[in-house]
Amino acid sequence: MELSLSSLLAVWCQAQSSTRIYGPVFEEQPAHTLFPEGSAEEKVILACRARASPPATYRWKMNGTEIKMEPDSRYRLVAGDLVISNPVKAKDAGSYQCVASNPRGTVVSREASLRFGFLQEFSAEERDPVKITEGWGVMFACSPPPHYPGLSYRWLLNEFPNFIPADGRRFVSQTTGNLYIAKTEASDLGNYSCFATSHIDFITKSVFSKFSRLSLAAEDARQYAPSIKARFPADTYALAGQMVTLECFAFGNPVPRIKWRKLDGSQSSKWIGSEPLLQIQDVGFEDEGTYECEAENIKGRDTYQGRIIIQAQPEWLEVITDTEADIGSDLRWSCVAAGKPRPAVRWLRNGQPLTSQNRIEVSGGELRFSKLVLEDSGMYQCVAENKHGTVYASAELTVQALAPDFRLNPVKRLIPAARSGKVIIPCQPRAAPKATILWTKGTELLINSSRVTITTDGTLILQNISKSDEGKYTCFAENFMGKANSTGILSVRDATKITLAPSSADINVGENLTLQCHASHDPTMDLTFTWSLDDFPIDLDKSEGHYRRASVKEAIGDLSIFNTQLKHSGRYTCTAQTVVDSASESATLTVRGPPGPPGGVVVRDISDSTVQLSWSRGFDNHSPIARYIVEARTLLSSNWKQMRTNPVNIEGNAETAQVVNLIPWMDYEFRVLASNILGVGEPSLPSSKIRTKEAAPTVAPSGLSGGGGAPNELIINWTPTLRDYQNGDGFGYILSFRKKGTEGWLTARVPHAESLHYVYRNESIGPYTPFEVKIRAYNRKGEGPESLTAIVYSAEEEPKVAPFRVRAKAVLSSEMDVSWEPIEQGDMTGVLLGYEIRYWKDGDKEEAADRVRTAGLVTSAHVTGLHPSTKYHVSVRAYNRAGTGPPSPSTNVTTTKPPPKRPPGNISWTFSGSTVNIKWDPVVAKADESAVTGYKMLYRQDSHSAPMLFLASKNQLDIPVPEDFTHAFVQIRVTGPGGDGIPAEVHILRNSGTSMMVEDSVTRPVPHAVTIAANSLVLVALIRYLEL
Repeated sequence: MELSLSSLLAVWCQAQSSTRIYGPVFEEQPAHTLFPEGSAEEKVILACRARASPPATYRWKMNGTEIKMEPDSRYRLVAGDLVISNPVKAKDAGSYQCVASNPRGTVVSREASLRFGFLQEFSAEERDPVKITEGWGVMFACSPPPHYPGLSYRWLLNEFPNFIPADGRRFVSQTTGNLYIAKTEASDLGNYSCFATSHIDFITKSVFSKFSRLSLAAEDARQYAPSIKARFPADTYALAGQMVTLECFAFGNPVPRIKWRKLDGSQSSKWIGSEPLLQIQDVGFEDEGTYECEAENIKGRDTYQGRIIIQAQPEWLEVITDTEADIGSDLRWSCVAAGKPRPAVRWLRNGQPLTSQNRIEVSGGELRFSKLVLEDSGMYQCVAENKHGTVYASAELTVQALAPDFRLNPVKRLIPAARSGKVIIPCQPRAAPKATILWTKGTELLINSSRVTITTDGTLILQNISKSDEGKYTCFAENFMGKANSTGILSVRDATKITLAPSSADINVGENLTLQCHASHDPTMDLTFTWSLDDFPIDLDKSEGHYRRASVKEAIGDLSIFNTQLKHSGRYTCTAQTVVDSASESATLTVRGPPGPPGGVVVRDISDSTVQLSWSRGFDNHSPIARYIVEARTLLSSNWKQMRTNPVNIEGNAETAQVVNLIPWMDYEFRVLASNILGVGEPSLPSSKIRTKEAAPTVAPSGLSGGGGAPNELIINWTPTLRDYQNGDGFGYILSFRKKGTEGWLTARVPHAESLHYVYRNESIGPYTPFEVKIRAYNRKGEGPESLTAIVYSAEEEPKVAPFRVRAKAVLSSEMDVSWEPIEQGDMTGVLLGYEIRYWKDGDKEEAADRVRTAGLVTSAHVTGLHPSTKYHVSVRAYNRAGTGPPSPSTNVTTTKPPPKRPPGNISWTFSGSTVNIKWDPVVAKADESAVTGYKMLYRQDSHSAPMLFLASKNQLDIPVPEDFTHAFVQIRVTGPGGDGIPAEVHILRNSGTSMMVEDSVTRPVPHAVTIAANSLVLVALIRYLEL
């Protein structure tokens, strides 16, 4: 046995001296794989890679049985990966595990499943038609074909791709695929088919069912209360971190609205609500509880409840790590896992189950070794598993046997020590098992005494040192593997002393201070100063400028503190230190400032408008608290506002106060702030959320108005009351109204706070009849005050009479003026908005007439855009919000001929002193053009000056010009009954004598007289036509 142990030790030591070796550590493990049936891919790859030295070899197991890698097998290894060629569901579906080994040990990977995805076709059987009364609800069953994994569903109406949209009236369950229609309408007639889609990786496959025809019987307009048809399970199990989806949909008329609530807790910010669905992202244990779906319409409500139960896959809280342990020592390893249900923990050694035996005790997540031997070395794994999954943790155990060795950690060769001080000399050789330690000074064996202590781990401690303690100190270490020693020399130096200690101080926030600290030391040693605050070292470089050394002299360690804050209060310790000893002195700094936050804000005695607050005093920060301030915020606003309290001023010794003037039925949070002569301190943490009690409304609704609608209707509008003023649940409105001049009031109750109008229908209501209207709010605690009375008119009717004495007069060739006598005030059946002029060409029908509307009470209009030389028929009607009244008798008007199209030609000019005479050829109108009654000239000195308009009855005009005149721009056009003609434009330049010039964008003006025909090519190039 001794020879065998020696051989083992020799092999082990040789291994230690070579390149470091270690057991397999997984870097990549197989993952759950879904392979689509019928895929073009011809293989599946399950990945496995482990880091190891020497490199690992790999094996694979399927359903716990090792896979044989034969030459003609469909299984083959590529590095550590398992490649399965032409996978077949019947042979290859199952659980796979990778096994990695090297001489240090074996580990097994997590299990990975290989499953096959598929989607079969719908049944070829015809689907029965569905007949339902219009207005009732209906459900179409999808009955999807066999498939794996889950599907997404849509429904087709009549043909592809006419998919039914998701709206509040129709709902497709993604759990069953069924289609629900809450209230059928005529547009729902048709053929319906369920369209199911499978998504596997990047492969999408869809199938659709046979069509089922929906026909509707005669409409049933009766309204009925909701009835929930699509329900989530009574118990929904979900894994923490996943998304949970609950479905709820109801039939009803009107279409019900869906609301969600958690009965045993508040709504989470992770909720994604979209009426039929409640989705909770990243679900956690705080989301567990009972949830209620409520379907409601004006006829009633229906509810359904179910629970969400949260479970969790195993997750490690504590795992094992690679461990080197001495031979003969004891070892305890622990693995702790969380999960729901609680995970069971088992152990593996080199891939094989490990149970209690001899020196090894296995107890759940604990593994204990007694008196380790070399054979205990290897790879260990703890495995935690519940029904939702399995997790593995791996570590390598190396049992060591070593003779004492000081090469890595010898005794320090030169050991300085301070006179009258203490020195600690460690002795820490590498050894396994632990070595026995002896110390000597020179040839003297040291033993424990009043000044000498040798600790259990071999450390030597010398106290009250004197010069006689100098010399050589040797540590001797020995175990059954061998022995070794290491020596150091002790040198005694002068002690370090504080010569000027810091003094305690008391200052206000924001002030500056310097704490003094001077020291003496052995001149052969370097001296350093450090400062700490309440035993925590101060890092000057990370103090944001608050701390700075006041001197660079070696013996002075003064600390300056700038812009002191409350956090700088405390005990400051200055430490002067050399490599052999140190000396410290402390002082207390008190920084006065605004009070700290009060604690423990509690709300009690909650009424509709008051609560009682209590709190505990916070730190006064060395200045007495003078008073407290109470702030609050509601769910409607994130801003904190100061509240009114009783007493109004809360003294600094108080710890309770009443908050008054609160809004009934409102959610509040409260916080308290303390103040002293140095300012207002930080606020307390918010109190828990509370809701004040309900009360009857105290404010009347506003914005009372109305009007419009159909005949025999009175429409009353108002502004919905904000949440702040509702004061309680069951909020609604009470309307009181009566025809002006009558005695009795009619009343109507309108439920729901968001309501904003009411329609009263009665055959006796005449058009545009004034009503007196009042409104008040109510909730389940009572009724509120009534508003002031407003006058609201019933629906208007179209005007019953027409304007008269309609006259139309042609103005120019494309315009006319129309005037009329207005309708009488007593003939009005509504608010007159204006008049509508209709005009149409002779020969056209009145239905094709163009229209122009006026606003207000004007009795004339100017109509443009007419055709020249055209006869028009014109009529006028009055209009109001209800429509347009009867037409007036039509009148006729004929537009004039258009002005001549030819512009003036042969334009010439002559300068004479301070005038310029401009002439042109007269324009003669053709038979289809209106007569020329004169000419208009637009004259502009330059591009910056204002133009001037001149009128001429003949074909010439004298225009005064200044002496410094150099040039001008002129436009000339004809005018007459048909309007203005097309202009001719010329650019005039001063010249010697008589001249005629036209603008040319290419050539410069010619200075001598030129005559140009109006129809010549030169004129086309040089004269441009512009509208005045």
